[in-house]
Amino acid sequence: MRLVSWNVAGRIQRQPEQAAVVAAVVPDVVCLQEVTVNSLPLWRASLSEVGLTHSVTPLDGGRPPKPRRLGVLIASRAPLEPLDPPPDLPWFERAVTARVDGIEIVDVHSPISPSPHLAKVLTHEAMYAYLAPHDGPIVLAGDLNTPRRTHEDGTILTFAHDTHGRVREERGERWVAAESALVYTLRAEHGWTDVFLDGQERTWTFKENRGGWRLDHILTKGVEASARSYAHEWRLQGLSDHSALVADLAERP
Repeated sequence: MRLVSWNVAGRIQRQPEQAAVVAAVVPDVVCLQEVTVNSLPLWRASLSEVGLTHSVTPLDGGRPPKPRRLGVLIASRAPLEPLDPPPDLPWFERAVTARVDGIEIVDVHSPISPSPHLAKVLTHEAMYAYLAPHDGPIVLAGDLNTPRRTHEDGTILTFAHDTHGRVREERGERWVAAESALVYTLRAEHGWTDVFLDGQERTWTFKENRGGWRLDHILTKGVEASARSYAHEWRLQGLSDHSALVADLAERP
């Protein structure tokens, strides 16, 4: 299974170009983030044209309340079995779950840190509660908007930390634990694998490629990757402010 995960930045005008580069890598499953109600029909049409005829999205359940407008989409060549979303998600449009060829796919776009009412913290807590006891085979893909930094030993700094590694008083340890849950605790305590951990390449950068963070991830349990790569060129071409992730995955024997 070749899987592409990409935050497409809610683009409309450049959606045809985005769809063309996705099609060129011949994926079996595509996980998109920052799809909007307006771009959704464009994506479904474009992906269907290249054989990805099955799709699920929480946006089918209705338009998110303003100012929220960004949803997620899973598309596949093989039939998808939609699954119930994790309970207690604060923003329904930011996660979707489906099974394809016996593997569960979870596509998530975490709210950014300044989001109101602890939306980011609540999203990570809800996803962790769903994922931690899972036996697999399962894939978590998406823009998790963390970490600030990953150390050589695999531990992380979150966006609850300042640039010096100190926990911000206004965020606190609950925020640290929530952000750590998906990108650290799952692999440290529950047998998950971060497919891109040893790459440590930035998937979102400031203008002119100055600084940035590895915000986009593919994590697996009971699934192994035989190949993986970053599509940085899509970001450098201005198609999105995020690089895409491409991974060849198979259920672990």
